[in-house]
Amino acid sequence: EYQGTRQSRFHIFPGSGLFGKPPKWVVTAELAETSKLYARINADIDPLWVEEAASHLVKKQYLEPHFEKKKGSVIADEQVTLLGLILVPRRRVQYGPVVPVKAREIFIREALVNSQLTRKLPFIQHNLKLISDIQALEAKSRRRDILVDEEVLFEAYDRAIPEGIYNEKLLAGWWHKAAKKEPKLLFFERDDLIAGETEHITENEYPEFWRQGNLRLPLSYHFEPNAEDDGVSVNIQLGILNQVKLEGFDWHIPALREERIAHLIKSLPKALRRNFVPAPNFAGAIMADVEPMQGRLTDAMATKLRRMTGVTVPEENWDESSLPAHLRMNFKIFDGKKLVSQGRDLQSLQQQLSGKVQQRLEKTAGDDISREQVDSWDFDDLPEVITERQQGFELKAYPGLINKGKGQVALQLFDNPEQAKQHHKTGVRELLLQQIPSPVKHLQKSLSNKAKLAMYFNPWGKVDALIADCIAAAVDGLIQEQIEQGNKLRDKQSFGQLKDVVRANLNERVEKIALEVEQCLLLSQQVRKALKGKIPLDQIQSRGDIQDQLDNLVFAGFVSAYGSHRLSDIVRYLKAIQRRLEKLPVDPNKDRLMTLTLANLEEQYKAVVKAYENKGSVVPDDVAEIRWMIEELRVSFFAQTLGTKYPVSEKRVKQAIEAAK
Repeated sequence: EYQGTRQSRFHIFPGSGLFGKPPKWVVTAELAETSKLYARINADIDPLWVEEAASHLVKKQYLEPHFEKKKGSVIADEQVTLLGLILVPRRRVQYGPVVPVKAREIFIREALVNSQLTRKLPFIQHNLKLISDIQALEAKSRRRDILVDEEVLFEAYDRAIPEGIYNEKLLAGWWHKAAKKEPKLLFFERDDLIAGETEHITENEYPEFWRQGNLRLPLSYHFEPNAEDDGVSVNIQLGILNQVKLEGFDWHIPALREERIAHLIKSLPKALRRNFVPAPNFAGAIMADVEPMQGRLTDAMATKLRRMTGVTVPEENWDESSLPAHLRMNFKIFDGKKLVSQGRDLQSLQQQLSGKVQQRLEKTAGDDISREQVDSWDFDDLPEVITERQQGFELKAYPGLINKGKGQVALQLFDNPEQAKQHHKTGVRELLLQQIPSPVKHLQKSLSNKAKLAMYFNPWGKVDALIADCIAAAVDGLIQEQIEQGNKLRDKQSFGQLKDVVRANLNERVEKIALEVEQCLLLSQQVRKALKGKIPLDQIQSRGDIQDQLDNLVFAGFVSAYGSHRLSDIVRYLKAIQRRLEKLPVDPNKDRLMTLTLANLEEQYKAVVKAYENKGSVVPDDVAEIRWMIEELRVSFFAQTLGTKYPVSEKRVKQAIEAAK
């Protein structure tokens, strides 16, 4: 059954060619009524053809016209009908060319008055700033009658903007031309937008900052009774959260203090409350007599009320939880610009965020514990941990030296003891190197020409950086020996003892390291040469694995990164690579299978390391050791005659990885 024009209903005649497969839309030349109303001589059509062919008969309606921010114009849904039949249910069209007057009104109300325009024309930015400032006054005074209503704004724009302006492009084009003659066109004045009194909204009554000791905390105002931050919020950076004391906030800001006092009086049990009626009058008397911010507000209130009436109010009878939200200070905790948490209970926030506060504890530790530049050990003993008790909970921070690079050493706090130990050792190393003679001249005299040549032709070119790396590794080794002997390197005397040890042994230690580094560089260079040239297809994967292994063993900074105690192992690993390359053409498939096993173990190990890094934790020594277990497994796979440091097997490495997980 088809629905026809003027609400008629008909069927396709059985003799029609369309009877077997009736289309969705038909045009018919004849309607004949027998047992039913039948359509004869029919054709399948697209309804859009009707709109084009019978444009003089169709009717168009425009539904839900509105301003669309993305397009910058007024959009409506067009509906097309023919004698009661809907040809086009909804089609988005520009409303301005169709109904320009109505489109202009919608454009002004939604785009300009409601600030939906994306193109920030100068007058719009100016007016938005004025409106924002006035809305801030409304938020402070908790009133909605200071800013003029939307109708006044509409009329102001309506008077100035000519007919035919109904989208963003037209507005911009008109304004830029008109502003050449009248630069301040559509720039509102503050008085144009203010409808109520504002004289009472002063800096003293509604401060922009809350001062507590040396802290200057920004205040923000919000007027929305059901909102979480309704009222006044103190904005606190996470790093100084534990420096903020609870004292003083119970007095609130001056503008709301009297209202707060009145509500506190009303919160008393009836037996006490009836002595202080009417509460607003007593609140006014208290305000006139007390010295603000001296002690607790409820103590000052109790003292004044006792003087006035002889009635004592016990502390436990004040019920702050019954006060409206805007009369209880809100605390917003930020990390930079990101809001971390907020609430009305400062102590709860401090306890809840104590872990994060440890990351920002430098400001509570004082100048002796946190210093941007350290040139010598001219400070007191350095404790392993600093504990800060505040508001009933304990904060911990771990001080240590840190190498900032370019010869700069700083003293700072860490939230993780392992991070503190790790950075402290490198910081101590850098501080030592600044205070002892450089062993470079000794190396120039003692090293053979072959060793010097190997260093000069290292893959990174800069021999100074390589020598500095050897020196750093030598100092690291001497520091570790001192730590193992019980020297914690946390005081001036221990540092002096370490300096004497390093000065006496550094030249010899660096020379020994340089000779081992020479071996590493020569072997590395030989392996790199062997990897060059044509690569057989069945060796591509194995040679790629060898290249990755080589890059991870010998690189710029590898000496101090791995430590001098690893150099002999690296020499052995490089020799194992040479043996592997010799045997690779014999059975490349066997090598490939072993490579897959090693790659799988390395992937699992890297996942464990990444898990520690994601948590901001230092990888423990026993977990880091797995990386070398895998290297030893390579030796057992490809060069068993070189021997391994300790018995290893694929099973043992897997067990170690599982334990690390």
